[in-house]
Amino acid sequence: MEFYFYSLIAGAIALAFSLGFAYSVLKKPVGNRKMQEVSHAIKLGAKGYLSRQLMVIAIFAAVLAIAFIFLPGGSGVGISIAFVVGATSAYLTAYLGMSVAVRANIRTTKAAEQGVHKAFSTAIYGGAVTGFAAVGLSLIGVSLLLMYFGTSDILLLIGFGFGASIVSLFARVGGGIYTKAADVGADLVGKTELNLPEDDPRNPAVIADLVGDNVGDCAGMAADVYETYSVTIVAALLIAVGVTASSATASLLSYPMYVLSIGVASSIIAMLFTKTKRQNMVAALYKGIGSAVVIAALLDMMLTYFMGMPLGYFVAALSGLILTIALFWITDYFTGSESGPVIKVATAAKGGAGTDVIMGLSMGLKSTWPSVMAVILAIFVSYEAAGLYGIGIAAVGMLSLTATILTIDSFGPITDNAGGIAEMGGAPHSVRNVTDKLDALGNTTKATTKGFAIGGAAVSATALFVAFAQAVGITSLDALNPLVTIGIFIGALLPFLFSSFLMEAVGHAANLMVDEVRRQVRSIKGLLAGKAKPDYAKAVDIATVNALKALVVPELIAILVPIAVGLVLGKAALGGLLVGMIPASFVLALFMANSGATMDNAKKYIESGKFGGKGSDTHKAAVVGDTLGDPLKDTAGPALNSMIKVVSTISILLAPVFIMFALL
Repeated sequence: MEFYFYSLIAGAIALAFSLGFAYSVLKKPVGNRKMQEVSHAIKLGAKGYLSRQLMVIAIFAAVLAIAFIFLPGGSGVGISIAFVVGATSAYLTAYLGMSVAVRANIRTTKAAEQGVHKAFSTAIYGGAVTGFAAVGLSLIGVSLLLMYFGTSDILLLIGFGFGASIVSLFARVGGGIYTKAADVGADLVGKTELNLPEDDPRNPAVIADLVGDNVGDCAGMAADVYETYSVTIVAALLIAVGVTASSATASLLSYPMYVLSIGVASSIIAMLFTKTKRQNMVAALYKGIGSAVVIAALLDMMLTYFMGMPLGYFVAALSGLILTIALFWITDYFTGSESGPVIKVATAAKGGAGTDVIMGLSMGLKSTWPSVMAVILAIFVSYEAAGLYGIGIAAVGMLSLTATILTIDSFGPITDNAGGIAEMGGAPHSVRNVTDKLDALGNTTKATTKGFAIGGAAVSATALFVAFAQAVGITSLDALNPLVTIGIFIGALLPFLFSSFLMEAVGHAANLMVDEVRRQVRSIKGLLAGKAKPDYAKAVDIATVNALKALVVPELIAILVPIAVGLVLGKAALGGLLVGMIPASFVLALFMANSGATMDNAKKYIESGKFGGKGSDTHKAAVVGDTLGDPLKDTAGPALNSMIKVVSTISILLAPVFIMFALL
């Protein structure tokens, strides 16, 4: 039986587990009528946003799919088919995960009445729907395309990766702008001007904020990691073909697919360890991740032995697995709820907003070096162990744990929403106490999984660069060649230009949100007294419209810049662009994500009662710092993951065009 039949079976099993977890969550009881009203409003807002976003994506994808048909070389139709499959499955992953997440939130709140254990398991199972759907749909999509195209046309699979990249960029950029416009607007007026608590029903932006958790941290993250997983598969297969200079041997093609299939089994078994009967939830999550790594490593070693493959292949896969743990630990050290860097930022807030921001940014800058060193070490070890093919295997080894990582990430927005529903639904203090603990843990998991996503994007993009070099026939790049140097500078500039549009979009939309919240407070009589309800729908509409408007320019930058460089300056300059873009984007994304998460948790540290607690001047300074940190960690930083892979995949996709028509 061909190797892709096994990966197809693994994908089907993952998808079956995803649906099984969904059934398990949805059969659980919901809360009271007031909680159901809040949950319904969140559900409608999230569904409305994704539906409107789908219209934009569909138009954009249709234009690209038609354009790909006319690619030279006779491969256009195949690439177009693969592109549509990739885009469709990526959107389905995001939609399925978010659809269950907006239903798991109220069930988590209800489960909190029975204690931490029940609420924790409900949120974890809700997150597992997204995690297992992502790997299931990706493995099924790639396997079916391999069955359809055969192993002689592996290059056509780049269309699949590019389809996933386009949807990821839309989901990450749009979701990030939406969630932070709502969050910043809610905080600036609600907390600093009106002294309202978190998720207070009197705040007009609170529903938009809760919706944003789903479209940004759930749907956006799902599409992002799905894309990384998918393009990693494609990159590994393309490198396998390039290594043999013609068509890859069956073992070189099958090995990465088997490693990913093992990852599915490891993640399923790890779910058995991700439980808590006592209140040490952090240990439960790390036990889940640790068990997944150990099981995957043992099974990968057995796979390598029984296939008769060189030991170096296992070493390469192991380096990716170890990198996963390393990035988790590093990110947790700098952003954990009571870590040293977080306490430093909280202490700095006693001097005001300025000192809070300065310290937060300094911690973000400092956090980049250990993560970069970990990635460098993984690339070095994997290359020494198995050459260029080893880099692809390291990326595959790391991404094989996607189901586990995405489960833990999606846990975050579910528990965040559960806390909001408890607050707005008038749940007793005992329930709110449980959801607060879950929410605090969820904030940590969202930060640590961002570290994984950013690191995964960097390793995956490195593998894609190897595939690009093979596709255009580049064996080395001469930095003294002015065209290469120009390309490097353009590549290093790209993430900064891209991020500037996202930060500007959040600032603009947040201003509109602030004005709307202030308007409602002035015009709706009895609002602050709790005698009248805010117009939540208006705030949701402001976030939705402005997020979708802001999508266009960043998308065009990521697509048109590499095309322009490739056509005008040629393949060497485009290679230079990738060389400059990948490390610059990786380091900038780490800086933004970690500095934002550190300032966020510094605010929460103060809210726990330290340095005067909620409402104090120190707290207000920390809120301002968090306001800056929010778009850094949830919009611009994560969106760079998608930008890296869009630029990389389109460079490979259009490689024949650049070779034939470059002006220089």
